[in-house]
Amino acid sequence: MPVIGEKAPEFDALTTHGPLKLSDLAGKWVILFSHPADFTPVCTTEFIAFAGMADELAKLNVQLVGLSIDSVHSHLAWVRNIKEKMGVDIPFPIIADLDMKVAKRYGMLHPGQSSTSTIRTVFFIDDKGIMRAMLYYPMSSGRSMPEILRLTKALQTADKHHIATPANWEPGDKVIVPAPKTPKEIEKRMQEGYECKDWYLCFKKL
Repeated sequence: MPVIGEKAPEFDALTTHGPLKLSDLAGKWVILFSHPADFTPVCTTEFIAFAGMADELAKLNVQLVGLSIDSVHSHLAWVRNIKEKMGVDIPFPIIADLDMKVAKRYGMLHPGQSSTSTIRTVFFIDDKGIMRAMLYYPMSSGRSMPEILRLTKALQTADKHHIATPANWEPGDKVIVPAPKTPKEIEKRMQEGYECKDWYLCFKKL
């Protein structure tokens, strides 16, 4: 099972773009997401939405990878159907996980929802292969793509500037300066010119 802050589980899978290992994507951020099944209505809307933000994610050095417990032939037929009926190209690989190896390794199967279909998971893996965040959605609810994009930018911003991001943060908003850890640091913090509500909560513009 994946754990935030630890190495993401390796996988070796067949996809619509050919064989793929997680290690093949070293140096890139990876958003690995699962969907319950091909040719289903909610999943189709999600794939169209993921495709719509694929270019923006690529600019952030992010590779999208989809997954369900369907065959490569099913994936390819569905991708072709989305292109023909909705006019949308699906540019990212989709893992065919018929043996459920990746789904089980990543905890994508929740028996309370289904024992043969994956729930809607989203795993954020950084360019060093570390699991950074995980989102879980029920089979009945489509995901929020703006939140997936926002969280990606928040994680990358935190890494780059060594800060934290407040609730509802969006790029361009003020960020949180890490809290002091000693009495001396508290006194210094209050003189550093940040916008402080109190010693433990200080904001700054990037």
